Amino acid sequence: MPVTRLLLSLMVAFTLLTTPAWSYDQPAVNLGFTSFLDGGPPAGPGLYFSEYMQYYDSDDFADFPMPDADVRAYISLNQLLYQSDTPVFLGGKWGLDVIIPLVSLESDTLPHNDPGLGDVLVGPYIQWDPIMGDNGPIFMHRIELQTIIPTGKYDADYALNPGSNFWSFNPYWAATLFITPKLTTSWRLHYLWNAKNDDPFGGADDTQAGTAVHGNFSVAYEVLPQQLRIGINSYYFKQVSDSEVNGDKVSGKEKVFAIGPGVVWHANQNNHIFFNSFFESNAAHRAEGNRYTLRFVHHF
Repeated sequence: MPVTRLLLSLMVAFTLLTTPAWSYDQPAVNLGFTSFLDGGPPAGPGLYFSEYMQYYDSDDFADFPMPDADVRAYISLNQLLYQSDTPVFLGGKWGLDVIIPLVSLESDTLPHNDPGLGDVLVGPYIQWDPIMGDNGPIFMHRIELQTIIPTGKYDADYALNPGSNFWSFNPYWAATLFITPKLTTSWRLHYLWNAKNDDPFGGADDTQAGTAVHGNFSVAYEVLPQQLRIGINSYYFKQVSDSEVNGDKVSGKEKVFAIGPGVVWHANQNNHIFFNSFFESNAAHRAEGNRYTLRFVHHF
């Protein structure tokens, strides 16, 4: 590690261990990856592949000891999802969701690891068939028990890593409500619990990020029948319990809100393209920036 990075690491490590207002320890979660029509798969049972590409940049780190800190993240999520046609619970049908991330992080000020594999996500879920009305679907939803597995590239010498080096449990409830046949609103509500990181950046014996709640929210309107929807999408993240360093609680809970426009193009029933942009505000103890997500969904 170059001398400048070594000095920077020591400075940030000193801050981590001495200030009561430290946080910045939450794992990467679904902020803006999903949006419109999130309550169900677009083409019924079967195998789906989704490719997500997300870019995030920030040079505004709220409540951080380095005022000129910056980060740029390039993220690729490769998702395989299988939706069965077999009911298992109250009419809901089982499915399995697997996501493999590839992550590249850049910064002019913070020590960062090389690009590599991120933390794999695995989630069994139950999907309920749409509740139908006279003019089409009214409501559809599912529950997924998602686990974040610490498979990602990680080195405690770096403040920024593709992986988190700890397990997380991140279940969610996703739903879509058809207000009218053309107007929909969707949400995905997560709970986040984090295990300990036994080799954290900064020299502590261990750290544990506090529990949190987060969600994606969207409203979309169909402007071209069965082809094009436009709308507004947003997300919110709020840490609800204190993080810990060496078993001692530290103050400084993370939160952020983001909102922006989005669009989804239904090329046909088996192929769908989403584009969503998000502009963050009201951040505390985490970066505040802009996020752009391009998503392709294919049903085999």
